[in-house]
Amino acid sequence: MAPRPPFQRPDPGDDKRRAVALRYDRKADPAPRVVAKGEGDIAEQILALARDHGVSVREDRDLVQLLSAVELETQIPVEAFVAVAEILSYVYRTRNPAPPAPHAAAMGRP
Repeated sequence: MAPRPPFQRPDPGDDKRRAVALRYDRKADPAPRVVAKGEGDIAEQILALARDHGVSVREDRDLVQLLSAVELETQIPVEAFVAVAEILSYVYRTRNPAPPAPHAAAMGRP
C-alpha cells in the first residue's frame, strides 16, 4: 500500500500545490519509488485520489521539493530515506496498532 503523498505550497504568493506519491512494496522494492508527481491541478488530482483511496496526506515542504526532482518510477534518493521512513512508520502504526503492553505483574514482576 502506498504511503501518504506529501504536498506543499512553496511560496506564500504561490497558491499552486505540489504533490508526490510514493509506492513501497517491502517484498519487491528495496526502497520506495516515486509513482506520481505534479503541481496545480495535477497535484490536486493526486491528493483527491489519495484521499478517495484512504491514503493519508502528509504536508512536508522540504520533502516534496526533494522528491519532485526524482524521475517517475525511480527509487527515492538516500537523502530522503529518514523522512520517508518516518512517514511509513507512522502509516504502519496507525493501520496496525500494536497490542497493549502486558501488565508488569503478568510478567512476573512485582
